[in-house]
Amino acid sequence: MTLQQDIVGNAMQMAVVSLQPGQTVYCEAGKFLFKTTNVTMETRLSGPSGSGGGQQPQGGAGGMGGMLRQAMGTAMQVGQRALAGESLAFQYFTSTGGEGTVGFAGVLPGEMRALELDGTRAWFAEKDAFVAAESTVDFGIAFQGGKTGRSGGEGFILEKFTGRGTVIIAGAGNFIDLNPADFGGRIEVDTGCVVAFEEGIQYGVQRVGGLNRQGLMNAVFGGEGLSLATLEGNGRVILQSLTIESLANALKKAQGGDKQGPTGGLFSTNAG
Repeated sequence: MTLQQDIVGNAMQMAVVSLQPGQTVYCEAGKFLFKTTNVTMETRLSGPSGSGGGQQPQGGAGGMGGMLRQAMGTAMQVGQRALAGESLAFQYFTSTGGEGTVGFAGVLPGEMRALELDGTRAWFAEKDAFVAAESTVDFGIAFQGGKTGRSGGEGFILEKFTGRGTVIIAGAGNFIDLNPADFGGRIEVDTGCVVAFEEGIQYGVQRVGGLNRQGLMNAVFGGEGLSLATLEGNGRVILQSLTIESLANALKKAQGGDKQGPTGGLFSTNAG
């Protein structure tokens, strides 16, 4: 059953979802805005399916062993989300007694996007991009490091969406859709501008220039620090025009507490 949704607004968009009777959508805690009275709301630690899925064992099926496996699966999911800095719980909304309506939004001024998964390709997104999804979409955490992050000396923590159905994501500023294949197969991006990309895109980090005069100038005065994100392959990539770091720096400056200084980049001293 296709999720009927409408993304409205401009500077701070929200998603208004229409649920058919019995249809369920879930969101990350803190992304819910409003609902009609015939939509039930339930908060769970478990994901929508899989080993930590929200299905309760039926009388005797699986017994104590099944309940233990379910508890362990849920604990693993919660542990992964905690390590990634994500919300520990999900909120589930199900329509009863007719069509229902639920509203969701992101946490920063910017756009939202509904992605349609057909089961053939996963989608990856930056931390905190996830807003809501059908219960047929699985939410997971992808820890990428090693070979992927070796050139930049760091790894990545990404949200991963699999299955079939609609998933709604949000970012800061305006979105632009690109395919690296249209630009010679590779693009280099500010690390804070990547919102989401399809499975098959290779995501990594590279240092800005070498350890020479120009490389140091880029890192110290260019505002990008030491690294750029690299995206390679043939697939859809979504970028955002505003980074959380630049928004935080603008707010600090407006409050008279700008600690970035005239150089930006490597000398930026952002509070965590």
